Amino acid sequence: MKQITKNKNLLPYAKDLRRQMTRQEKHLWYVFLQHYPIKVYKQRIIDNYIADFYCHQARLVIELDGSQHYLPEGKSYDEARTEVLEKYGLYVLRFSNRDVDDRFEGVCYMIDKTIKERMNSDW
Repeated sequence: MKQITKNKNLLPYAKDLRRQMTRQEKHLWYVFLQHYPIKVYKQRIIDNYIADFYCHQARLVIELDGSQHYLPEGKSYDEARTEVLEKYGLYVLRFSNRDVDDRFEGVCYMIDKTIKERMNSDW
């Protein structure tokens, strides 16, 4: 498994994203992830990308996608990004902002289930 690197030039941008989280990111963070029993980081730099949320122990990236992710350019960018993240042995779990708004408990359940599965596997 490849050692995770990070582009330190992205640090100011990551800090800005932490301060300016979307409404859905704030909801997921403050209601569920911040107090999750396994450490989850927000706006974590991985390679040349900034993941919305990252659980190192489960090697899991959690992404919340707004409408721009469903345009052809956004889909293409996300596919390339996922490919890079997977080279580090990471699993990318994606939810739409609408999922967080309309099915919050289901989103939390899927995150919890995925973390537990990944913690109990050899990846």
